[in-house]
Amino acid sequence: MGPVLVLYYSLHGGTQNLAKKIAQGIQMQGLEAILRTVPKVSTGFDQVQPKVPASGDPYVSVEDLTRCSALALGSPTRFGNMSSAMKYFWDSTATQWIAGDLIGKPACVFTSSSSLHGGQESTLLTMMIPLLHHGMVISGIPYSIPELQSTRTGGSPYGVSHVSYEQQTNLSEDEKALCIAQGIHLANLAKKLGLS
Repeated sequence: MGPVLVLYYSLHGGTQNLAKKIAQGIQMQGLEAILRTVPKVSTGFDQVQPKVPASGDPYVSVEDLTRCSALALGSPTRFGNMSSAMKYFWDSTATQWIAGDLIGKPACVFTSSSSLHGGQESTLLTMMIPLLHHGMVISGIPYSIPELQSTRTGGSPYGVSHVSYEQQTNLSEDEKALCIAQGIHLANLAKKLGLS
């Protein structure tokens, strides 16, 4: 089937760095990973975002979503929930929901926040809700991954996370290892389900 879609929104680069490491884990399992983002939501009604980003990864398309064999979804934490840009994207997927395009596909979530207790776990949990409505199979990080028990920065069984104190976007060694493990786990699920 199709590649694994790593879909994220990142304002300062922390969530993007997580996405890149998760993609690395997916590719280590021999699957193709494609990185995509969503446009920023304009604050003014007369502002329109460009159809192609000025830099970075391309914007996600409907085709990227429908043809993927699995999905890794990432967003920074905004008051314990996903960003408005990512929420806006998922609010536009009713056609794919009606068609059942994502039913049975594995998915995982990841996030970043500027503080250790900035709502990471609630963001991860609430990001799962639209994926469950789409009929996706949710995957976390198993405790067999040693860094999940030793991390003093980001990471939870619900998904990998990053703490970007004062906009520090460099990932810790534990965060990098958890990203790669999450990518490997997601890719293996896609293989076991016969979707790759």
